[in-house]
Amino acid sequence: MRIAAAFTGMQTYPFVRLADAKRRLLAAGVDLIDFGIGEPREQTPAFIREALVAALDPLSTYPQSEGLPELRSAIADWARRRFGAALDPETQVLPTMGSKEAIFHLAQVLGGERVAIPAPAYPVYERGARFAGKRVLELPLREATGFLPDLDAVPGASWRDVAVLWLNYPNNPTAAVAPRSLYERAAELAREHGFVVASDEAYSEIYFGDEPPVSALELADLSGVAVFNTLSKRSSMPGYRSGFVAGDPALIGLLKRYRPNVGVAPQEFIQRAAVAAWSDEAHVEQVRASYCAKRDVLLGVLESHGLRSAGGDATFFLWLDAGPGAEALADRLLADGIVLAPGSFFGPAGAGYLRLALVPPLAECERAAVRLGTLL
Repeated sequence: MRIAAAFTGMQTYPFVRLADAKRRLLAAGVDLIDFGIGEPREQTPAFIREALVAALDPLSTYPQSEGLPELRSAIADWARRRFGAALDPETQVLPTMGSKEAIFHLAQVLGGERVAIPAPAYPVYERGARFAGKRVLELPLREATGFLPDLDAVPGASWRDVAVLWLNYPNNPTAAVAPRSLYERAAELAREHGFVVASDEAYSEIYFGDEPPVSALELADLSGVAVFNTLSKRSSMPGYRSGFVAGDPALIGLLKRYRPNVGVAPQEFIQRAAVAAWSDEAHVEQVRASYCAKRDVLLGVLESHGLRSAGGDATFFLWLDAGPGAEALADRLLADGIVLAPGSFFGPAGAGYLRLALVPPLAECERAAVRLGTLL
């Protein structure tokens, strides 16, 4: 058989490799505490589960790709309360199956030869670009500049080839946050050169400082702007696969034309559970408090043993400066039952760092703190 060109030279998704290693260790009887994959393990709040059960219907029909009006309205209402955004739920909001599939598919609907992505970055930005037949323009994120891209360092001729500029704040893997000025400048460049600013804000509700992170939805002009968010982190619903894309009505219209072709309409019972989730903030405050408690348990131990927190004050990740021996340290900790993600999983720019996801239960984090104190 003939294999698609996008697969040529493409390595196995890094977290699949990590999952294979974990299976081997578990089979050998190793007691694993897993901080590797950013998959929330808190219980989905009971009122959300109850909303899902209540929505189950003996007559199950195909869901519509544009999503339920009730969900679009709930998302628009949340965006207004949280960011002061005035979104038209009919033309500017589109429910998705989580945010990953929507992120992957975006480059499919846009012209242009390249996709601009941060480095290091969530791998799906690059993989979505490759499968769409586009090349990648990397924008380095450096600790010295707060892990923010220097958009003005990119020549105008390069921007003219770009289909999508990906921004991701609060950032995975660095946990950095962005100022509103970054979104303003990105939107200016998008309007000037005809590309789309795609802002992945999956971690917007997980933060530890006094001020919540800002959003591209706060911009006065959303032309050329698309914002992606999800309930996976905010509401501990990774298995529900429920998110949205919102912004430029022309782009939302284009996605509404595209998505029926690829079968990614969220199930209606999931959508009705999502209405309940977007309509409540009390459970989100509890989620933040849980991650804060786990962070407090681990951060001091890690830093006292030379693993400095080099990133920001948001997301449920710790971005740890481990120096040139980061890969070897990750391997050694893995063999002893502590799973962390090497920074290189997020591209060569992540070398020298480790990413720790604060997703195990608090009791497991406390147990890990004791073990790390010995191992390090």
